[in-house]
Amino acid sequence: MRFAFIAKHRSIWPVAGLCSALDVSRSGFHAWLNRSPSARSRYDEALLVEIDRSFKSSDRT
Repeated sequence: MRFAFIAKHRSIWPVAGLCSALDVSRSGFHAWLNRSPSARSRYDEALLVEIDRSFKSSDRT
């Protein structure tokens, strides 16, 4: 949650300041930023696509 906040607001404030304020390391943030999505995230994303397809094919019911 902290890393997502930093990623969202890094265009407004410096990453170093955000990391310091949220008590996380800059290296941890950059590692999180460059990490590939987890297996669970990929599964959830694929499932969301299928749910959306099913919803639209059922006339949004």
